[in-house]
Amino acid sequence: MNFEYTPEQLMIRDTTRDFAQRAVAPIAARIDETGEFPSETVKQMGELGLLGLMTAEEYGGAGADTVAYVLAMEEMAKICASHAVVMSVQNSLVNAGIEKFGTEEQKREFLTPLASGRAIGAYSLTEPQSGSDAGNMKTTAVRDGDEYVINGRKSWVTSGPVADFILLFCATDPSKGSRGTSCFLIDTTRPGFSRGKTEPKLGIRASATCELMFDNYRAPAWTLLGKEGDGFKIALTILDGGRIGIAAQALGIAEAAYEASVAYAKERRAFGQAIAEFQAVQFMLADMATRIEAARLLILNAAIKKDRHEKFTKEASMAKVYASETAMWVTTKAIQVHGGIGYSKELPLERYFRDAKITEIYEGTSEIQRLVIARNLLA
Repeated sequence: MNFEYTPEQLMIRDTTRDFAQRAVAPIAARIDETGEFPSETVKQMGELGLLGLMTAEEYGGAGADTVAYVLAMEEMAKICASHAVVMSVQNSLVNAGIEKFGTEEQKREFLTPLASGRAIGAYSLTEPQSGSDAGNMKTTAVRDGDEYVINGRKSWVTSGPVADFILLFCATDPSKGSRGTSCFLIDTTRPGFSRGKTEPKLGIRASATCELMFDNYRAPAWTLLGKEGDGFKIALTILDGGRIGIAAQALGIAEAAYEASVAYAKERRAFGQAIAEFQAVQFMLADMATRIEAARLLILNAAIKKDRHEKFTKEASMAKVYASETAMWVTTKAIQVHGGIGYSKELPLERYFRDAKITEIYEGTSEIQRLVIARNLLA
């Protein structure tokens, strides 16, 4: 594997780093405290091309590869995981799904405004009673002439409160289970669509998340993505790419906690010397750095395979489970290095800790990732 970056990849990384440090860092703590969705900086992300990084230029995107995308995700997540997950959902789940499975009409109508950052997208698979068990959906779509009538309720929809368009998965033939699932492109301005309360989350608090309700929502038949019954295949295909993005988010969170720990260990003195001189602290820092580097290599391996159009399902799950568990481990140790001050809201360590936890859960829990890996190994 060649892990040397191209000039374009480095340019995208550096542009994202500069924007994150200049525009996002000053508001990151405040929006975490208030739970306010950062509309202005998300708009600026769109203007920079960060909401359409991997989308083809003909549809308003930047036409970048997956490696450039994970480098950008890592830089954004180091500053604010909430901004990073908005970026991840738009790029990995929404845009990628429409570009891969959409018709030309769907790409022009939905993908172009999404990739250019003029619209916000969301991906809606989970329901109150079906998370990892995605074949147990209760939301239905019934064909009625040139339309489908959709009824049901979705939950934990990232960017749901602000989304203009949504990739919605629902049952068109409930008797077939997951094979009776289909995907629709939802315009949230149409009648029959409503949003529930914004969820009061532990972490990534500034990324808006809510329930969605459909009450006789009429979706034009041309907004069906793929064919009837393709929904589960589409969902899993999209999630493979999405897991690379979440792994990169986890890596960025871990890096931020690690870098803060190194700086603090050099500065903080105890028993007449910097705590960095104590072997117990050195070992924690060494383990942090080693796990972070291993996570980075797993992520790049998955990204390169994706860019080569090779099968990358196993590699994406490996990257996601390892990077997310690394983020949780590193942020826990970072608080330990900082001692009492690490437990205080005066420093961002506790925010990194709270933000890290969700990376072990969304877009497939760690347990689901291990199932995916094992099934690929034993196939």
